[in-house]
Amino acid sequence: MNWSDDGIILGGRRFGEGGLIVDVLTSQRGRRAGLVYGGASRRRRAQYEAGNTVALAWSGRLDDHLGRFDVAEARRERAARLLEDASALAAVASITALLRAGLNEGDAAGSNLFEATTLLLDELEHPEIWPALYVRWELGLLSALGFGLDLEECALSGANDGLTHVSPKTGRAVRGSEAEDYIDRLFRLPAFLIDPKAELMPGDIADGLKLTGYFLEARLFAAIHRGLPPERERLMLRLLSKP
Repeated sequence: MNWSDDGIILGGRRFGEGGLIVDVLTSQRGRRAGLVYGGASRRRRAQYEAGNTVALAWSGRLDDHLGRFDVAEARRERAARLLEDASALAAVASITALLRAGLNEGDAAGSNLFEATTLLLDELEHPEIWPALYVRWELGLLSALGFGLDLEECALSGANDGLTHVSPKTGRAVRGSEAEDYIDRLFRLPAFLIDPKAELMPGDIADGLKLTGYFLEARLFAAIHRGLPPERERLMLRLLSKP
């Protein structure tokens, strides 16, 4: 069996003397793994850095077996461009760790994330843009994997305006005016998550990360009996430490 596709490198582990088992997020087949002979060599290793996009061909006896990757070329080598930006590198680590831990191999939902992940990775060279995109990406990850939040209308009144908070129990939006008695138990909902034209305000990134992080842990990773990847925690600490 054989197929070809573009894939975002999610990581890899050494195999044998020079081999590398590479995890990728493909555009058509979700998350897949394959063996690259000689992939761990110093000359070739840079091509398989997490966050790079490569053109590859997979071959194997059966689709659910560990097959072999032949990598034709790098479509985009992002890691080398971000070496001087520790926050962007932390974002790459978090993105790829969440995808590796949260996606089953071959899960079709992974393909739905390819375009959004590519867009986010391409914007990591722009520090004024990517943190907000990252929070939106985590919200999209929850939705793509069946754990999406309901931010369309107020859970209490049904109104679709003035939404300011999210219930940790239901994942539904709430108007602050409707929930004054227990607002301290809700997550703040940054306006940029429901209105793409909204101005980014101080504290929005922190509040967005707390919101998505809670539901990633309580819904997605609780369902597979795992905690949040440490890479995600490190990114949050780094972003929250910025003035």
